[in-house]
Amino acid sequence: MKIYLSKPGVFSAAGKNAQDFWASLIKGDQSGIKRYETFSGSTFFAARIDENGLQPSTGRFDMKIIRIEEAALTQIENIIEKAKEKYGEKRIAVCVGSCDNGTEFSLAGHKKYFENGAFTQDYSIEMQGADYVSTFISEKYSLLGPVCTFSTACSSSAGAIIKAAELIKSGICDAAVAGGIDIASDTTLDGFNSLEAISEKITNPFSKNRSGITLGDGAAFFVLSKEPLDESFPAITLLGYGESCDAHHMTSPDPSGTGAKKAIEKALSNAKITPDEVDYVNLHGTGTKFNDSMEAIALAAVFGEKRVPCSTTKPITGHTLGAAGALELAVCQLAIAENRGKTAPVLPIQIWDGVFDNDMPKLNFVNKNSKLDKHKIKICLSNSFAFGGANACLVIAEDKEKTE
Repeated sequence: MKIYLSKPGVFSAAGKNAQDFWASLIKGDQSGIKRYETFSGSTFFAARIDENGLQPSTGRFDMKIIRIEEAALTQIENIIEKAKEKYGEKRIAVCVGSCDNGTEFSLAGHKKYFENGAFTQDYSIEMQGADYVSTFISEKYSLLGPVCTFSTACSSSAGAIIKAAELIKSGICDAAVAGGIDIASDTTLDGFNSLEAISEKITNPFSKNRSGITLGDGAAFFVLSKEPLDESFPAITLLGYGESCDAHHMTSPDPSGTGAKKAIEKALSNAKITPDEVDYVNLHGTGTKFNDSMEAIALAAVFGEKRVPCSTTKPITGHTLGAAGALELAVCQLAIAENRGKTAPVLPIQIWDGVFDNDMPKLNFVNKNSKLDKHKIKICLSNSFAFGGANACLVIAEDKEKTE
């Protein structure tokens, strides 16, 4: 069974819709990343979205994370309504990946508690539940199918999209609203800093000089369905997916890249394609010493001599944690859609200082001088490699039967 993806609903510091988002990626526009001070007094670079520019939420709880989520969903709500008309509310699932939901409200509530000795009347433990980012969608659009939240750190939304596809393939539902949302709250920034994982400068992935992550706010959502519902967008399918868990360490990946390699191989096998058929890879590329190294090792092991064009978009979007898998799937989807019919495709460039780390395999990073003439962008791979060795990879492709 084919699983079709609608156009993406995207909201991030790099762009408030898919068109602006893609334009920032192609320009290499890092203007969405600025320095912020947290409640601890520390300052960090982060790709945050200005809360003052967000519309109040229509849901039960009005929080920044829900405002961003709703802004992304609004872009695809016509497809959600179309799915409801075609399949009915009971046949549509909701699958959301997130790992920071509730922390902003918890932090604000505890600040008031320490100032006044008591929580304010509007403080609710319900607002800190992992389920609210998915429950919000089911309530807003009156969807009565399965409602799931996934929290596997940086692979959360990739896992949510996989589960949505499996729910459709199993016959439990006919369509699903799936994606991810996360914010770079003060709690998260200070938490990653305690792990010595935050870069003092904007992240510099795969460089010998890399020194850590730049975090960011972001959301991306899709409607997945067993037939194409979005006539305004090219017919693109979730061709395959793969997951693995190497469980090497709570925060560090297996340095051999074995778990990541297994997830990539599973995704390609599930898609019934060979490595030679992949046209572009969106790398996880966090900018940390160990994650970049093991990803390069895994990619080299899978693709061998094939110099597949690749890049990480986190120096533009920031690392959006649980939303990263969905946001970067949108990158791949737009890479296919925006390059249809072009003889010289354009892809997001690798933004870094260009200093190779000779302790890991060299990858074929996209740059301004990349010779992509006659290189068709038909099949893309998106990698997500999270804490605890929770790995998820997605393969998407243009459906030739529906587009030719």
